Amino acid sequence: MGGVLISLGGLPATGKSTLARAMARETGAVHLRVDTIEQAVVRSGLADHPVGPVGYAVGYALAEDHLRQGLTVIAESVNPLAVTRDAWRDVALRSGARLLEVETVCSDPAEHRRRSAERTVDIPGLPLPTWEEITARLYEPWARDRLVVDTAACDVAACVRAIRRAAGV
Repeated sequence: MGGVLISLGGLPATGKSTLARAMARETGAVHLRVDTIEQAVVRSGLADHPVGPVGYAVGYALAEDHLRQGLTVIAESVNPLAVTRDAWRDVALRSGARLLEVETVCSDPAEHRRRSAERTVDIPGLPLPTWEEITARLYEPWARDRLVVDTAACDVAACVRAIRRAAGV
């Protein structure tokens, strides 16, 4: 029997990494961050930003491997397209894992903009998108149920509690 896959997506600067790190610390879950994978590919010399689907493809494979071991995996990525959301769902299905899809939002545009301007690079060499790039980014509306966590409306601890409760971890 597989573990639990928490597919954590949302626009840049909505708090995904902060929430994923806090949950991983509390639960011992595996935190897979597509940004980390993509930057490793760039550092290897195999690609330049944007790297295309390779970061997601590697993330899917790693998540499936960990889930088959019965582990909880927090898969963190922007996850902007129905095709990427479907792929994470398929990983859970193939591995026999339970799936919780989570979308992080920051409902306060001024706060979201402030976060995008003030955040620092925590992965050496990773280019951070500007506010203009964030707001212009292709981000398809969700077509199925998911847990929506508004990081402008609740603090990290409350958001993590909501995700953990919904995931049963």
